[in-house]
Amino acid sequence: MADTRKSLIPPAQNRAKGKGGETRDGGVSRAARREAGEPEGFASLWDLLLLRSLFILICVLIGWHFHPFGFTKITGSLFGLVFAVLVILGEKRLRKISLRRLIGAAVGSILGILAALLIHLVVDKTALPAESKSFLGIALVAVMAYVGMLVGANKGDMLNLQAFGGVFGTERSGRHFSKILDTSVIIDGRVADVCEASFMDGTVIVPRFVLHELQTVADSADPLKRQRGRRGLEVLERIRQLPSLDVEIAEEDFPEVPEVDLKLIELARRYDAKIVTNDFNLNKVATLQGIDVLNVNQLANALKPVVLPGEAMRVFILREGKEANQGVAYLDDGTMVVVDGARRMINKTIDIAVTSVHQTSAGKMIFGRYDERAEAAARANAHEPPQRSENHANERELPPRPIHPESTHR
Repeated sequence: MADTRKSLIPPAQNRAKGKGGETRDGGVSRAARREAGEPEGFASLWDLLLLRSLFILICVLIGWHFHPFGFTKITGSLFGLVFAVLVILGEKRLRKISLRRLIGAAVGSILGILAALLIHLVVDKTALPAESKSFLGIALVAVMAYVGMLVGANKGDMLNLQAFGGVFGTERSGRHFSKILDTSVIIDGRVADVCEASFMDGTVIVPRFVLHELQTVADSADPLKRQRGRRGLEVLERIRQLPSLDVEIAEEDFPEVPEVDLKLIELARRYDAKIVTNDFNLNKVATLQGIDVLNVNQLANALKPVVLPGEAMRVFILREGKEANQGVAYLDDGTMVVVDGARRMINKTIDIAVTSVHQTSAGKMIFGRYDERAEAAARANAHEPPQRSENHANERELPPRPIHPESTHR
């Protein structure tokens, strides 16, 4: 179990992959390539390494040749190397930000710089010393650009990229394939079977706070809670091993939001993703806020066989019902069947007639009636031996009529 929990707590940028990081056709999966820091537009990891090595070499040569700030050639080369490494780290970080947030950050920083320049024009008309004016001008540009970039990135999720005529529609539609797993659906376990049946595609997002909640349940002193938590971790491990899915760990925590359900809604809004859950309350709250929800219970109810009133059904009466002379049975999918007149048939398999079907928020209930007299008549007919007709019996009792050839000559 320790190995399972270790594999489910990757570093911040870890991406889950299939066995050996390969897809079914033997190639390297997209998750494995992203885990190595490779953009999806490159043909292989070697192309990316070659490009980055060339960039580092150019920065080192520029620092060695120009040796800025009065540096020596060796110090200038080290300065170029540090500069190249910082640029590559920034590039890796920027690739994980959505296009809407990038546009918001760019627009916000540009507006901040313009506002700083306008303020600097006012400051330039004052009687301050030239050194103070230069300091205020540089400080205003830096502060306003920083604030504008942060505010624009934070509000960038509110941008509607479809208003640009579908120019940025590719990213929006691609991100909408993401699904966020809730704690309840992970512990339930049926989502792993749905994923194995290839009914879910795209990227599966597991928030860090959901992992923390699962670990807390798995370390509980209550044996039942501990078993449920460990089962949830095993379900995540099954999903992580599927080569057809990309499993990502979302680091966003939203510390200002206290409840886990509200954190899931905020995360789904930020990633433009759907929430996979079987929690009734979370389903309602997320739907009211415009978040798409995939409810496993609704999927299970949709896959149940359709039963119409008047149809015959064979069930096993398990226990007595709440009302008088009622019996209760269950189908293979867990659907409850309430049978009138079947209280004396507990622990027996009987044939019933469906009277009505009720659909509730918790599932489907079937009501039926057991006719004891019809059942007894059917059993009597089944055990009664076949009867022969009287004519047929008399014909077989009569002996064959003899034929005398000599009588014909008389």
